[in-house]
Amino acid sequence: MDPFPKERESAAGGEPSPGTAPSSGVVVQVREKKGPLRAAIPYMPFPVAVICLFLNTFVPGLGTFVSAFTVLCGARTDLPDRHTCCVFWLNIAAALIQVLTAIVMVGWIMSIFWGMDMVILASYKEQGIPQQL
Repeated sequence: MDPFPKERESAAGGEPSPGTAPSSGVVVQVREKKGPLRAAIPYMPFPVAVICLFLNTFVPGLGTFVSAFTVLCGARTDLPDRHTCCVFWLNIAAALIQVLTAIVMVGWIMSIFWGMDMVILASYKEQGIPQQL
């Protein structure tokens, strides 16, 4: 008696062939949950984002401070339900955190990563990729 009768059936009959697992047809979608500071990073034009990355690399928090003003100029964020002034102040708070913690290197590293996020979001904007990331 065969203990595994389904493994011997052919793939043409709709059953798995030997050594293959059956397909369940499940699609998994992963979405990153962003905190309010991370979601407040504006979608800027690419050259402005590169300038902010450059500023954040050499003067922690300065690029983030400049990016806060792009929100006042109409740059979109991942916080559409919040008022523009609230998003502006969230960016100012992120810049202050970067400046105050730069002494222990945490703010400087955070500032560089923040600038890289700005460039990534700007490239999504240029390529027309939806704001799901």
